[in-house]
Amino acid sequence: MLFKVVRALLSPWVRRQGQAVQRRAANLPEPAGNREGVSGTGRVCLRVLIVGDSSAAGVGAESQSQALSGRLGEALSQRLGGAVVWQVIARRGDNTAQSTEALRRLPLRPADVMVTTLGLTEMIAQESTRRWLEQLDELDRAAARLAGVQHIVHCGMPPVHSFALPNPLRWVPVHGQRRYNQALAEWCERWPERWWLPLPYENLQATDSVLMADDGFHPGPAVYALWAEQLAAIISTQIVPRLTETTPTRQLLAQAEARRRRPAAP
Repeated sequence: MLFKVVRALLSPWVRRQGQAVQRRAANLPEPAGNREGVSGTGRVCLRVLIVGDSSAAGVGAESQSQALSGRLGEALSQRLGGAVVWQVIARRGDNTAQSTEALRRLPLRPADVMVTTLGLTEMIAQESTRRWLEQLDELDRAAARLAGVQHIVHCGMPPVHSFALPNPLRWVPVHGQRRYNQALAEWCERWPERWWLPLPYENLQATDSVLMADDGFHPGPAVYALWAEQLAAIISTQIVPRLTETTPTRQLLAQAEARRRRPAAP
């Protein structure tokens, strides 16, 4: 109750500060590079779909190879000893409902595992966690139906205390971050195919600018690398052993084997 009263009193000030931060963050473009690719060589051992907002798109990195997609594909390939096929469906500012619509609208490759970075837009808009989780459930079901996804890793809210935000703007989303993370963690525990990962830079401070992007808001390449390593550890040790060999997986492996056996052009 006290939080709601104080938030209402600070609302005009917070709104102006938030608009200034959004303008500064908008100066960073989404990185160049293909939104799908193959990391590593050899037999295809895993297919990953990355869905979400600016962090999934890699804002803060100069290329997809430095972003979450490239870093995660590389980390998984090294751990699993084969090729990892990945695809990114993400756009700056997208909320969960818009990401679900993108899955329905855009061409999707088959995927075994989906990673999401969503909720920040809803948190800033002060949407209820109940409504957000309903939309996240719809996203998960769409991914399973359209891409064959078997397991999903939902990444938690970014640690707002590590952002270069002024007060009182910093105080309002910090409360929302805790509330959203707790709701997401409890929700994922109800589903054996859904996993929750707190973001790996929880202990960073705003002064650790070398790890964050130039806007002080998005991850930098070093954070994407750390994030990818934590994701790869969960996916390779806990999720991959539970995957079943689906028909799309067998087809993909057969295609890869046929390409290896094809004689080289003279």
